[in-house]
Amino acid sequence: MFDNLSERLERSFKILKGEGKITEINVAETLKDVRKALLDADVNYKVAKNFTDTVKQKALGENVLTAVKPSQLMVKIVHDELTTLMGGETAEINLDNKPAIILMSGLQGSGKTTFSAKLANLLQTKKSKKPLLVACDVYRPAAVDQLKVLGEQINVPVFSEPESKDPVAIAQHAITQAKANGNDVIIVDTAGRLAIDEDMMNEIAAIKAGINPDEILFVVDSMTGQDAVNTAKEFNEKLDFTGVILTKLDGDTRGGAALSIRQVVNKPIKYIGTGEKMEALDQFHPTRMADRILGMGDIVSLVERAQEQYDEEEAKRIQKRLQKNQFDFNDFLSQINQIKKMGNLKDLAAMIPGVGKAIKDVDIDDNAFKSIEAIIYSMTPNERTHPDVINGSRRQRIARGSGTNIQEVNRLLKQFDETRKMMKMVTGTKAGRLMSQLKK
Repeated sequence: MFDNLSERLERSFKILKGEGKITEINVAETLKDVRKALLDADVNYKVAKNFTDTVKQKALGENVLTAVKPSQLMVKIVHDELTTLMGGETAEINLDNKPAIILMSGLQGSGKTTFSAKLANLLQTKKSKKPLLVACDVYRPAAVDQLKVLGEQINVPVFSEPESKDPVAIAQHAITQAKANGNDVIIVDTAGRLAIDEDMMNEIAAIKAGINPDEILFVVDSMTGQDAVNTAKEFNEKLDFTGVILTKLDGDTRGGAALSIRQVVNKPIKYIGTGEKMEALDQFHPTRMADRILGMGDIVSLVERAQEQYDEEEAKRIQKRLQKNQFDFNDFLSQINQIKKMGNLKDLAAMIPGVGKAIKDVDIDDNAFKSIEAIIYSMTPNERTHPDVINGSRRQRIARGSGTNIQEVNRLLKQFDETRKMMKMVTGTKAGRLMSQLKK
């Protein structure tokens, strides 16, 4: 996400490195390069021009302090303007009414159905809501089935009327059921088309009129670039939606949609999809996204993801087992699962300041844990609990059972032993410090 743009912007700022002060000439040269970088990232031309004009005006109006280099000042100004460009403030979703009604809109293939389930999962797990998913796509084959499968995965009920072809009536009946069952959020998944047409627009406008939603969210595939912005503009003119959802930001996207869409439709980006898993959905924070575009990482989001998966009771249990030298492969497997739940591994690494650029061309496979898990699952319960019993013949059996080789099994056992020793040492040091403090 934004890798090429980040690299181009970094090159642009190098023009000012070594300069003693900001001048109209070196600013113009830098911003010419910045504008090219934005256009190459598929940012709307008018948005890119207005952006660089604003940055130029602010840069030339600044008195550079001796402690601040011109290149550093330019980075700060660009950061502030990128934040403003993407909305400035984080936009919250409106859940005030009970039930709160959320209407989904967008073209077919944009990821509406998957996002609907992801949003239901997020509201259920993070905001303690009781959502109801509503299947109002009466045209796409298996659309209702897809939503039901996703609903089962996250344990959220799905309302549908397979025999009905009236999406307005389906949505209205769903509201009645939600009120009766105590569902406090209703997420209505609607039909899309391969391109905008009058029938689709009239239908979703009719659903809007029939259910009076609290939120109308426009879901757009960020990989479509400027097409996404143009589509958003047409939907907004018809629906006057309340927020934008950008999906597939983990893919090979140049980022133009994220940087242009707010300025073109004047509606906030509320969430971004960052992967296929149900947990791969983040609230959109303009400041944090500006940090990532400029290669500063996003340590706040990384910590938040870690906290979401952090189980305090599990951590205490692991600590006790480490102190007693009882940490085994079952515990190791538990730790792997917590890391996997945090999301795409390369995306997580890129949130660490300075790491994004370093791993740009490194292939970090999300299936990196698969062989490790296969080896552990090929162990007997006794071997997982007592790794020391795994001798040569057992290692050969585990290698055959996991589809790996003896070298991979040996490597894992060695890494596990080293990890166990290191974790015990760290835990023991902390425990020792605590005891010495108590004695004082």
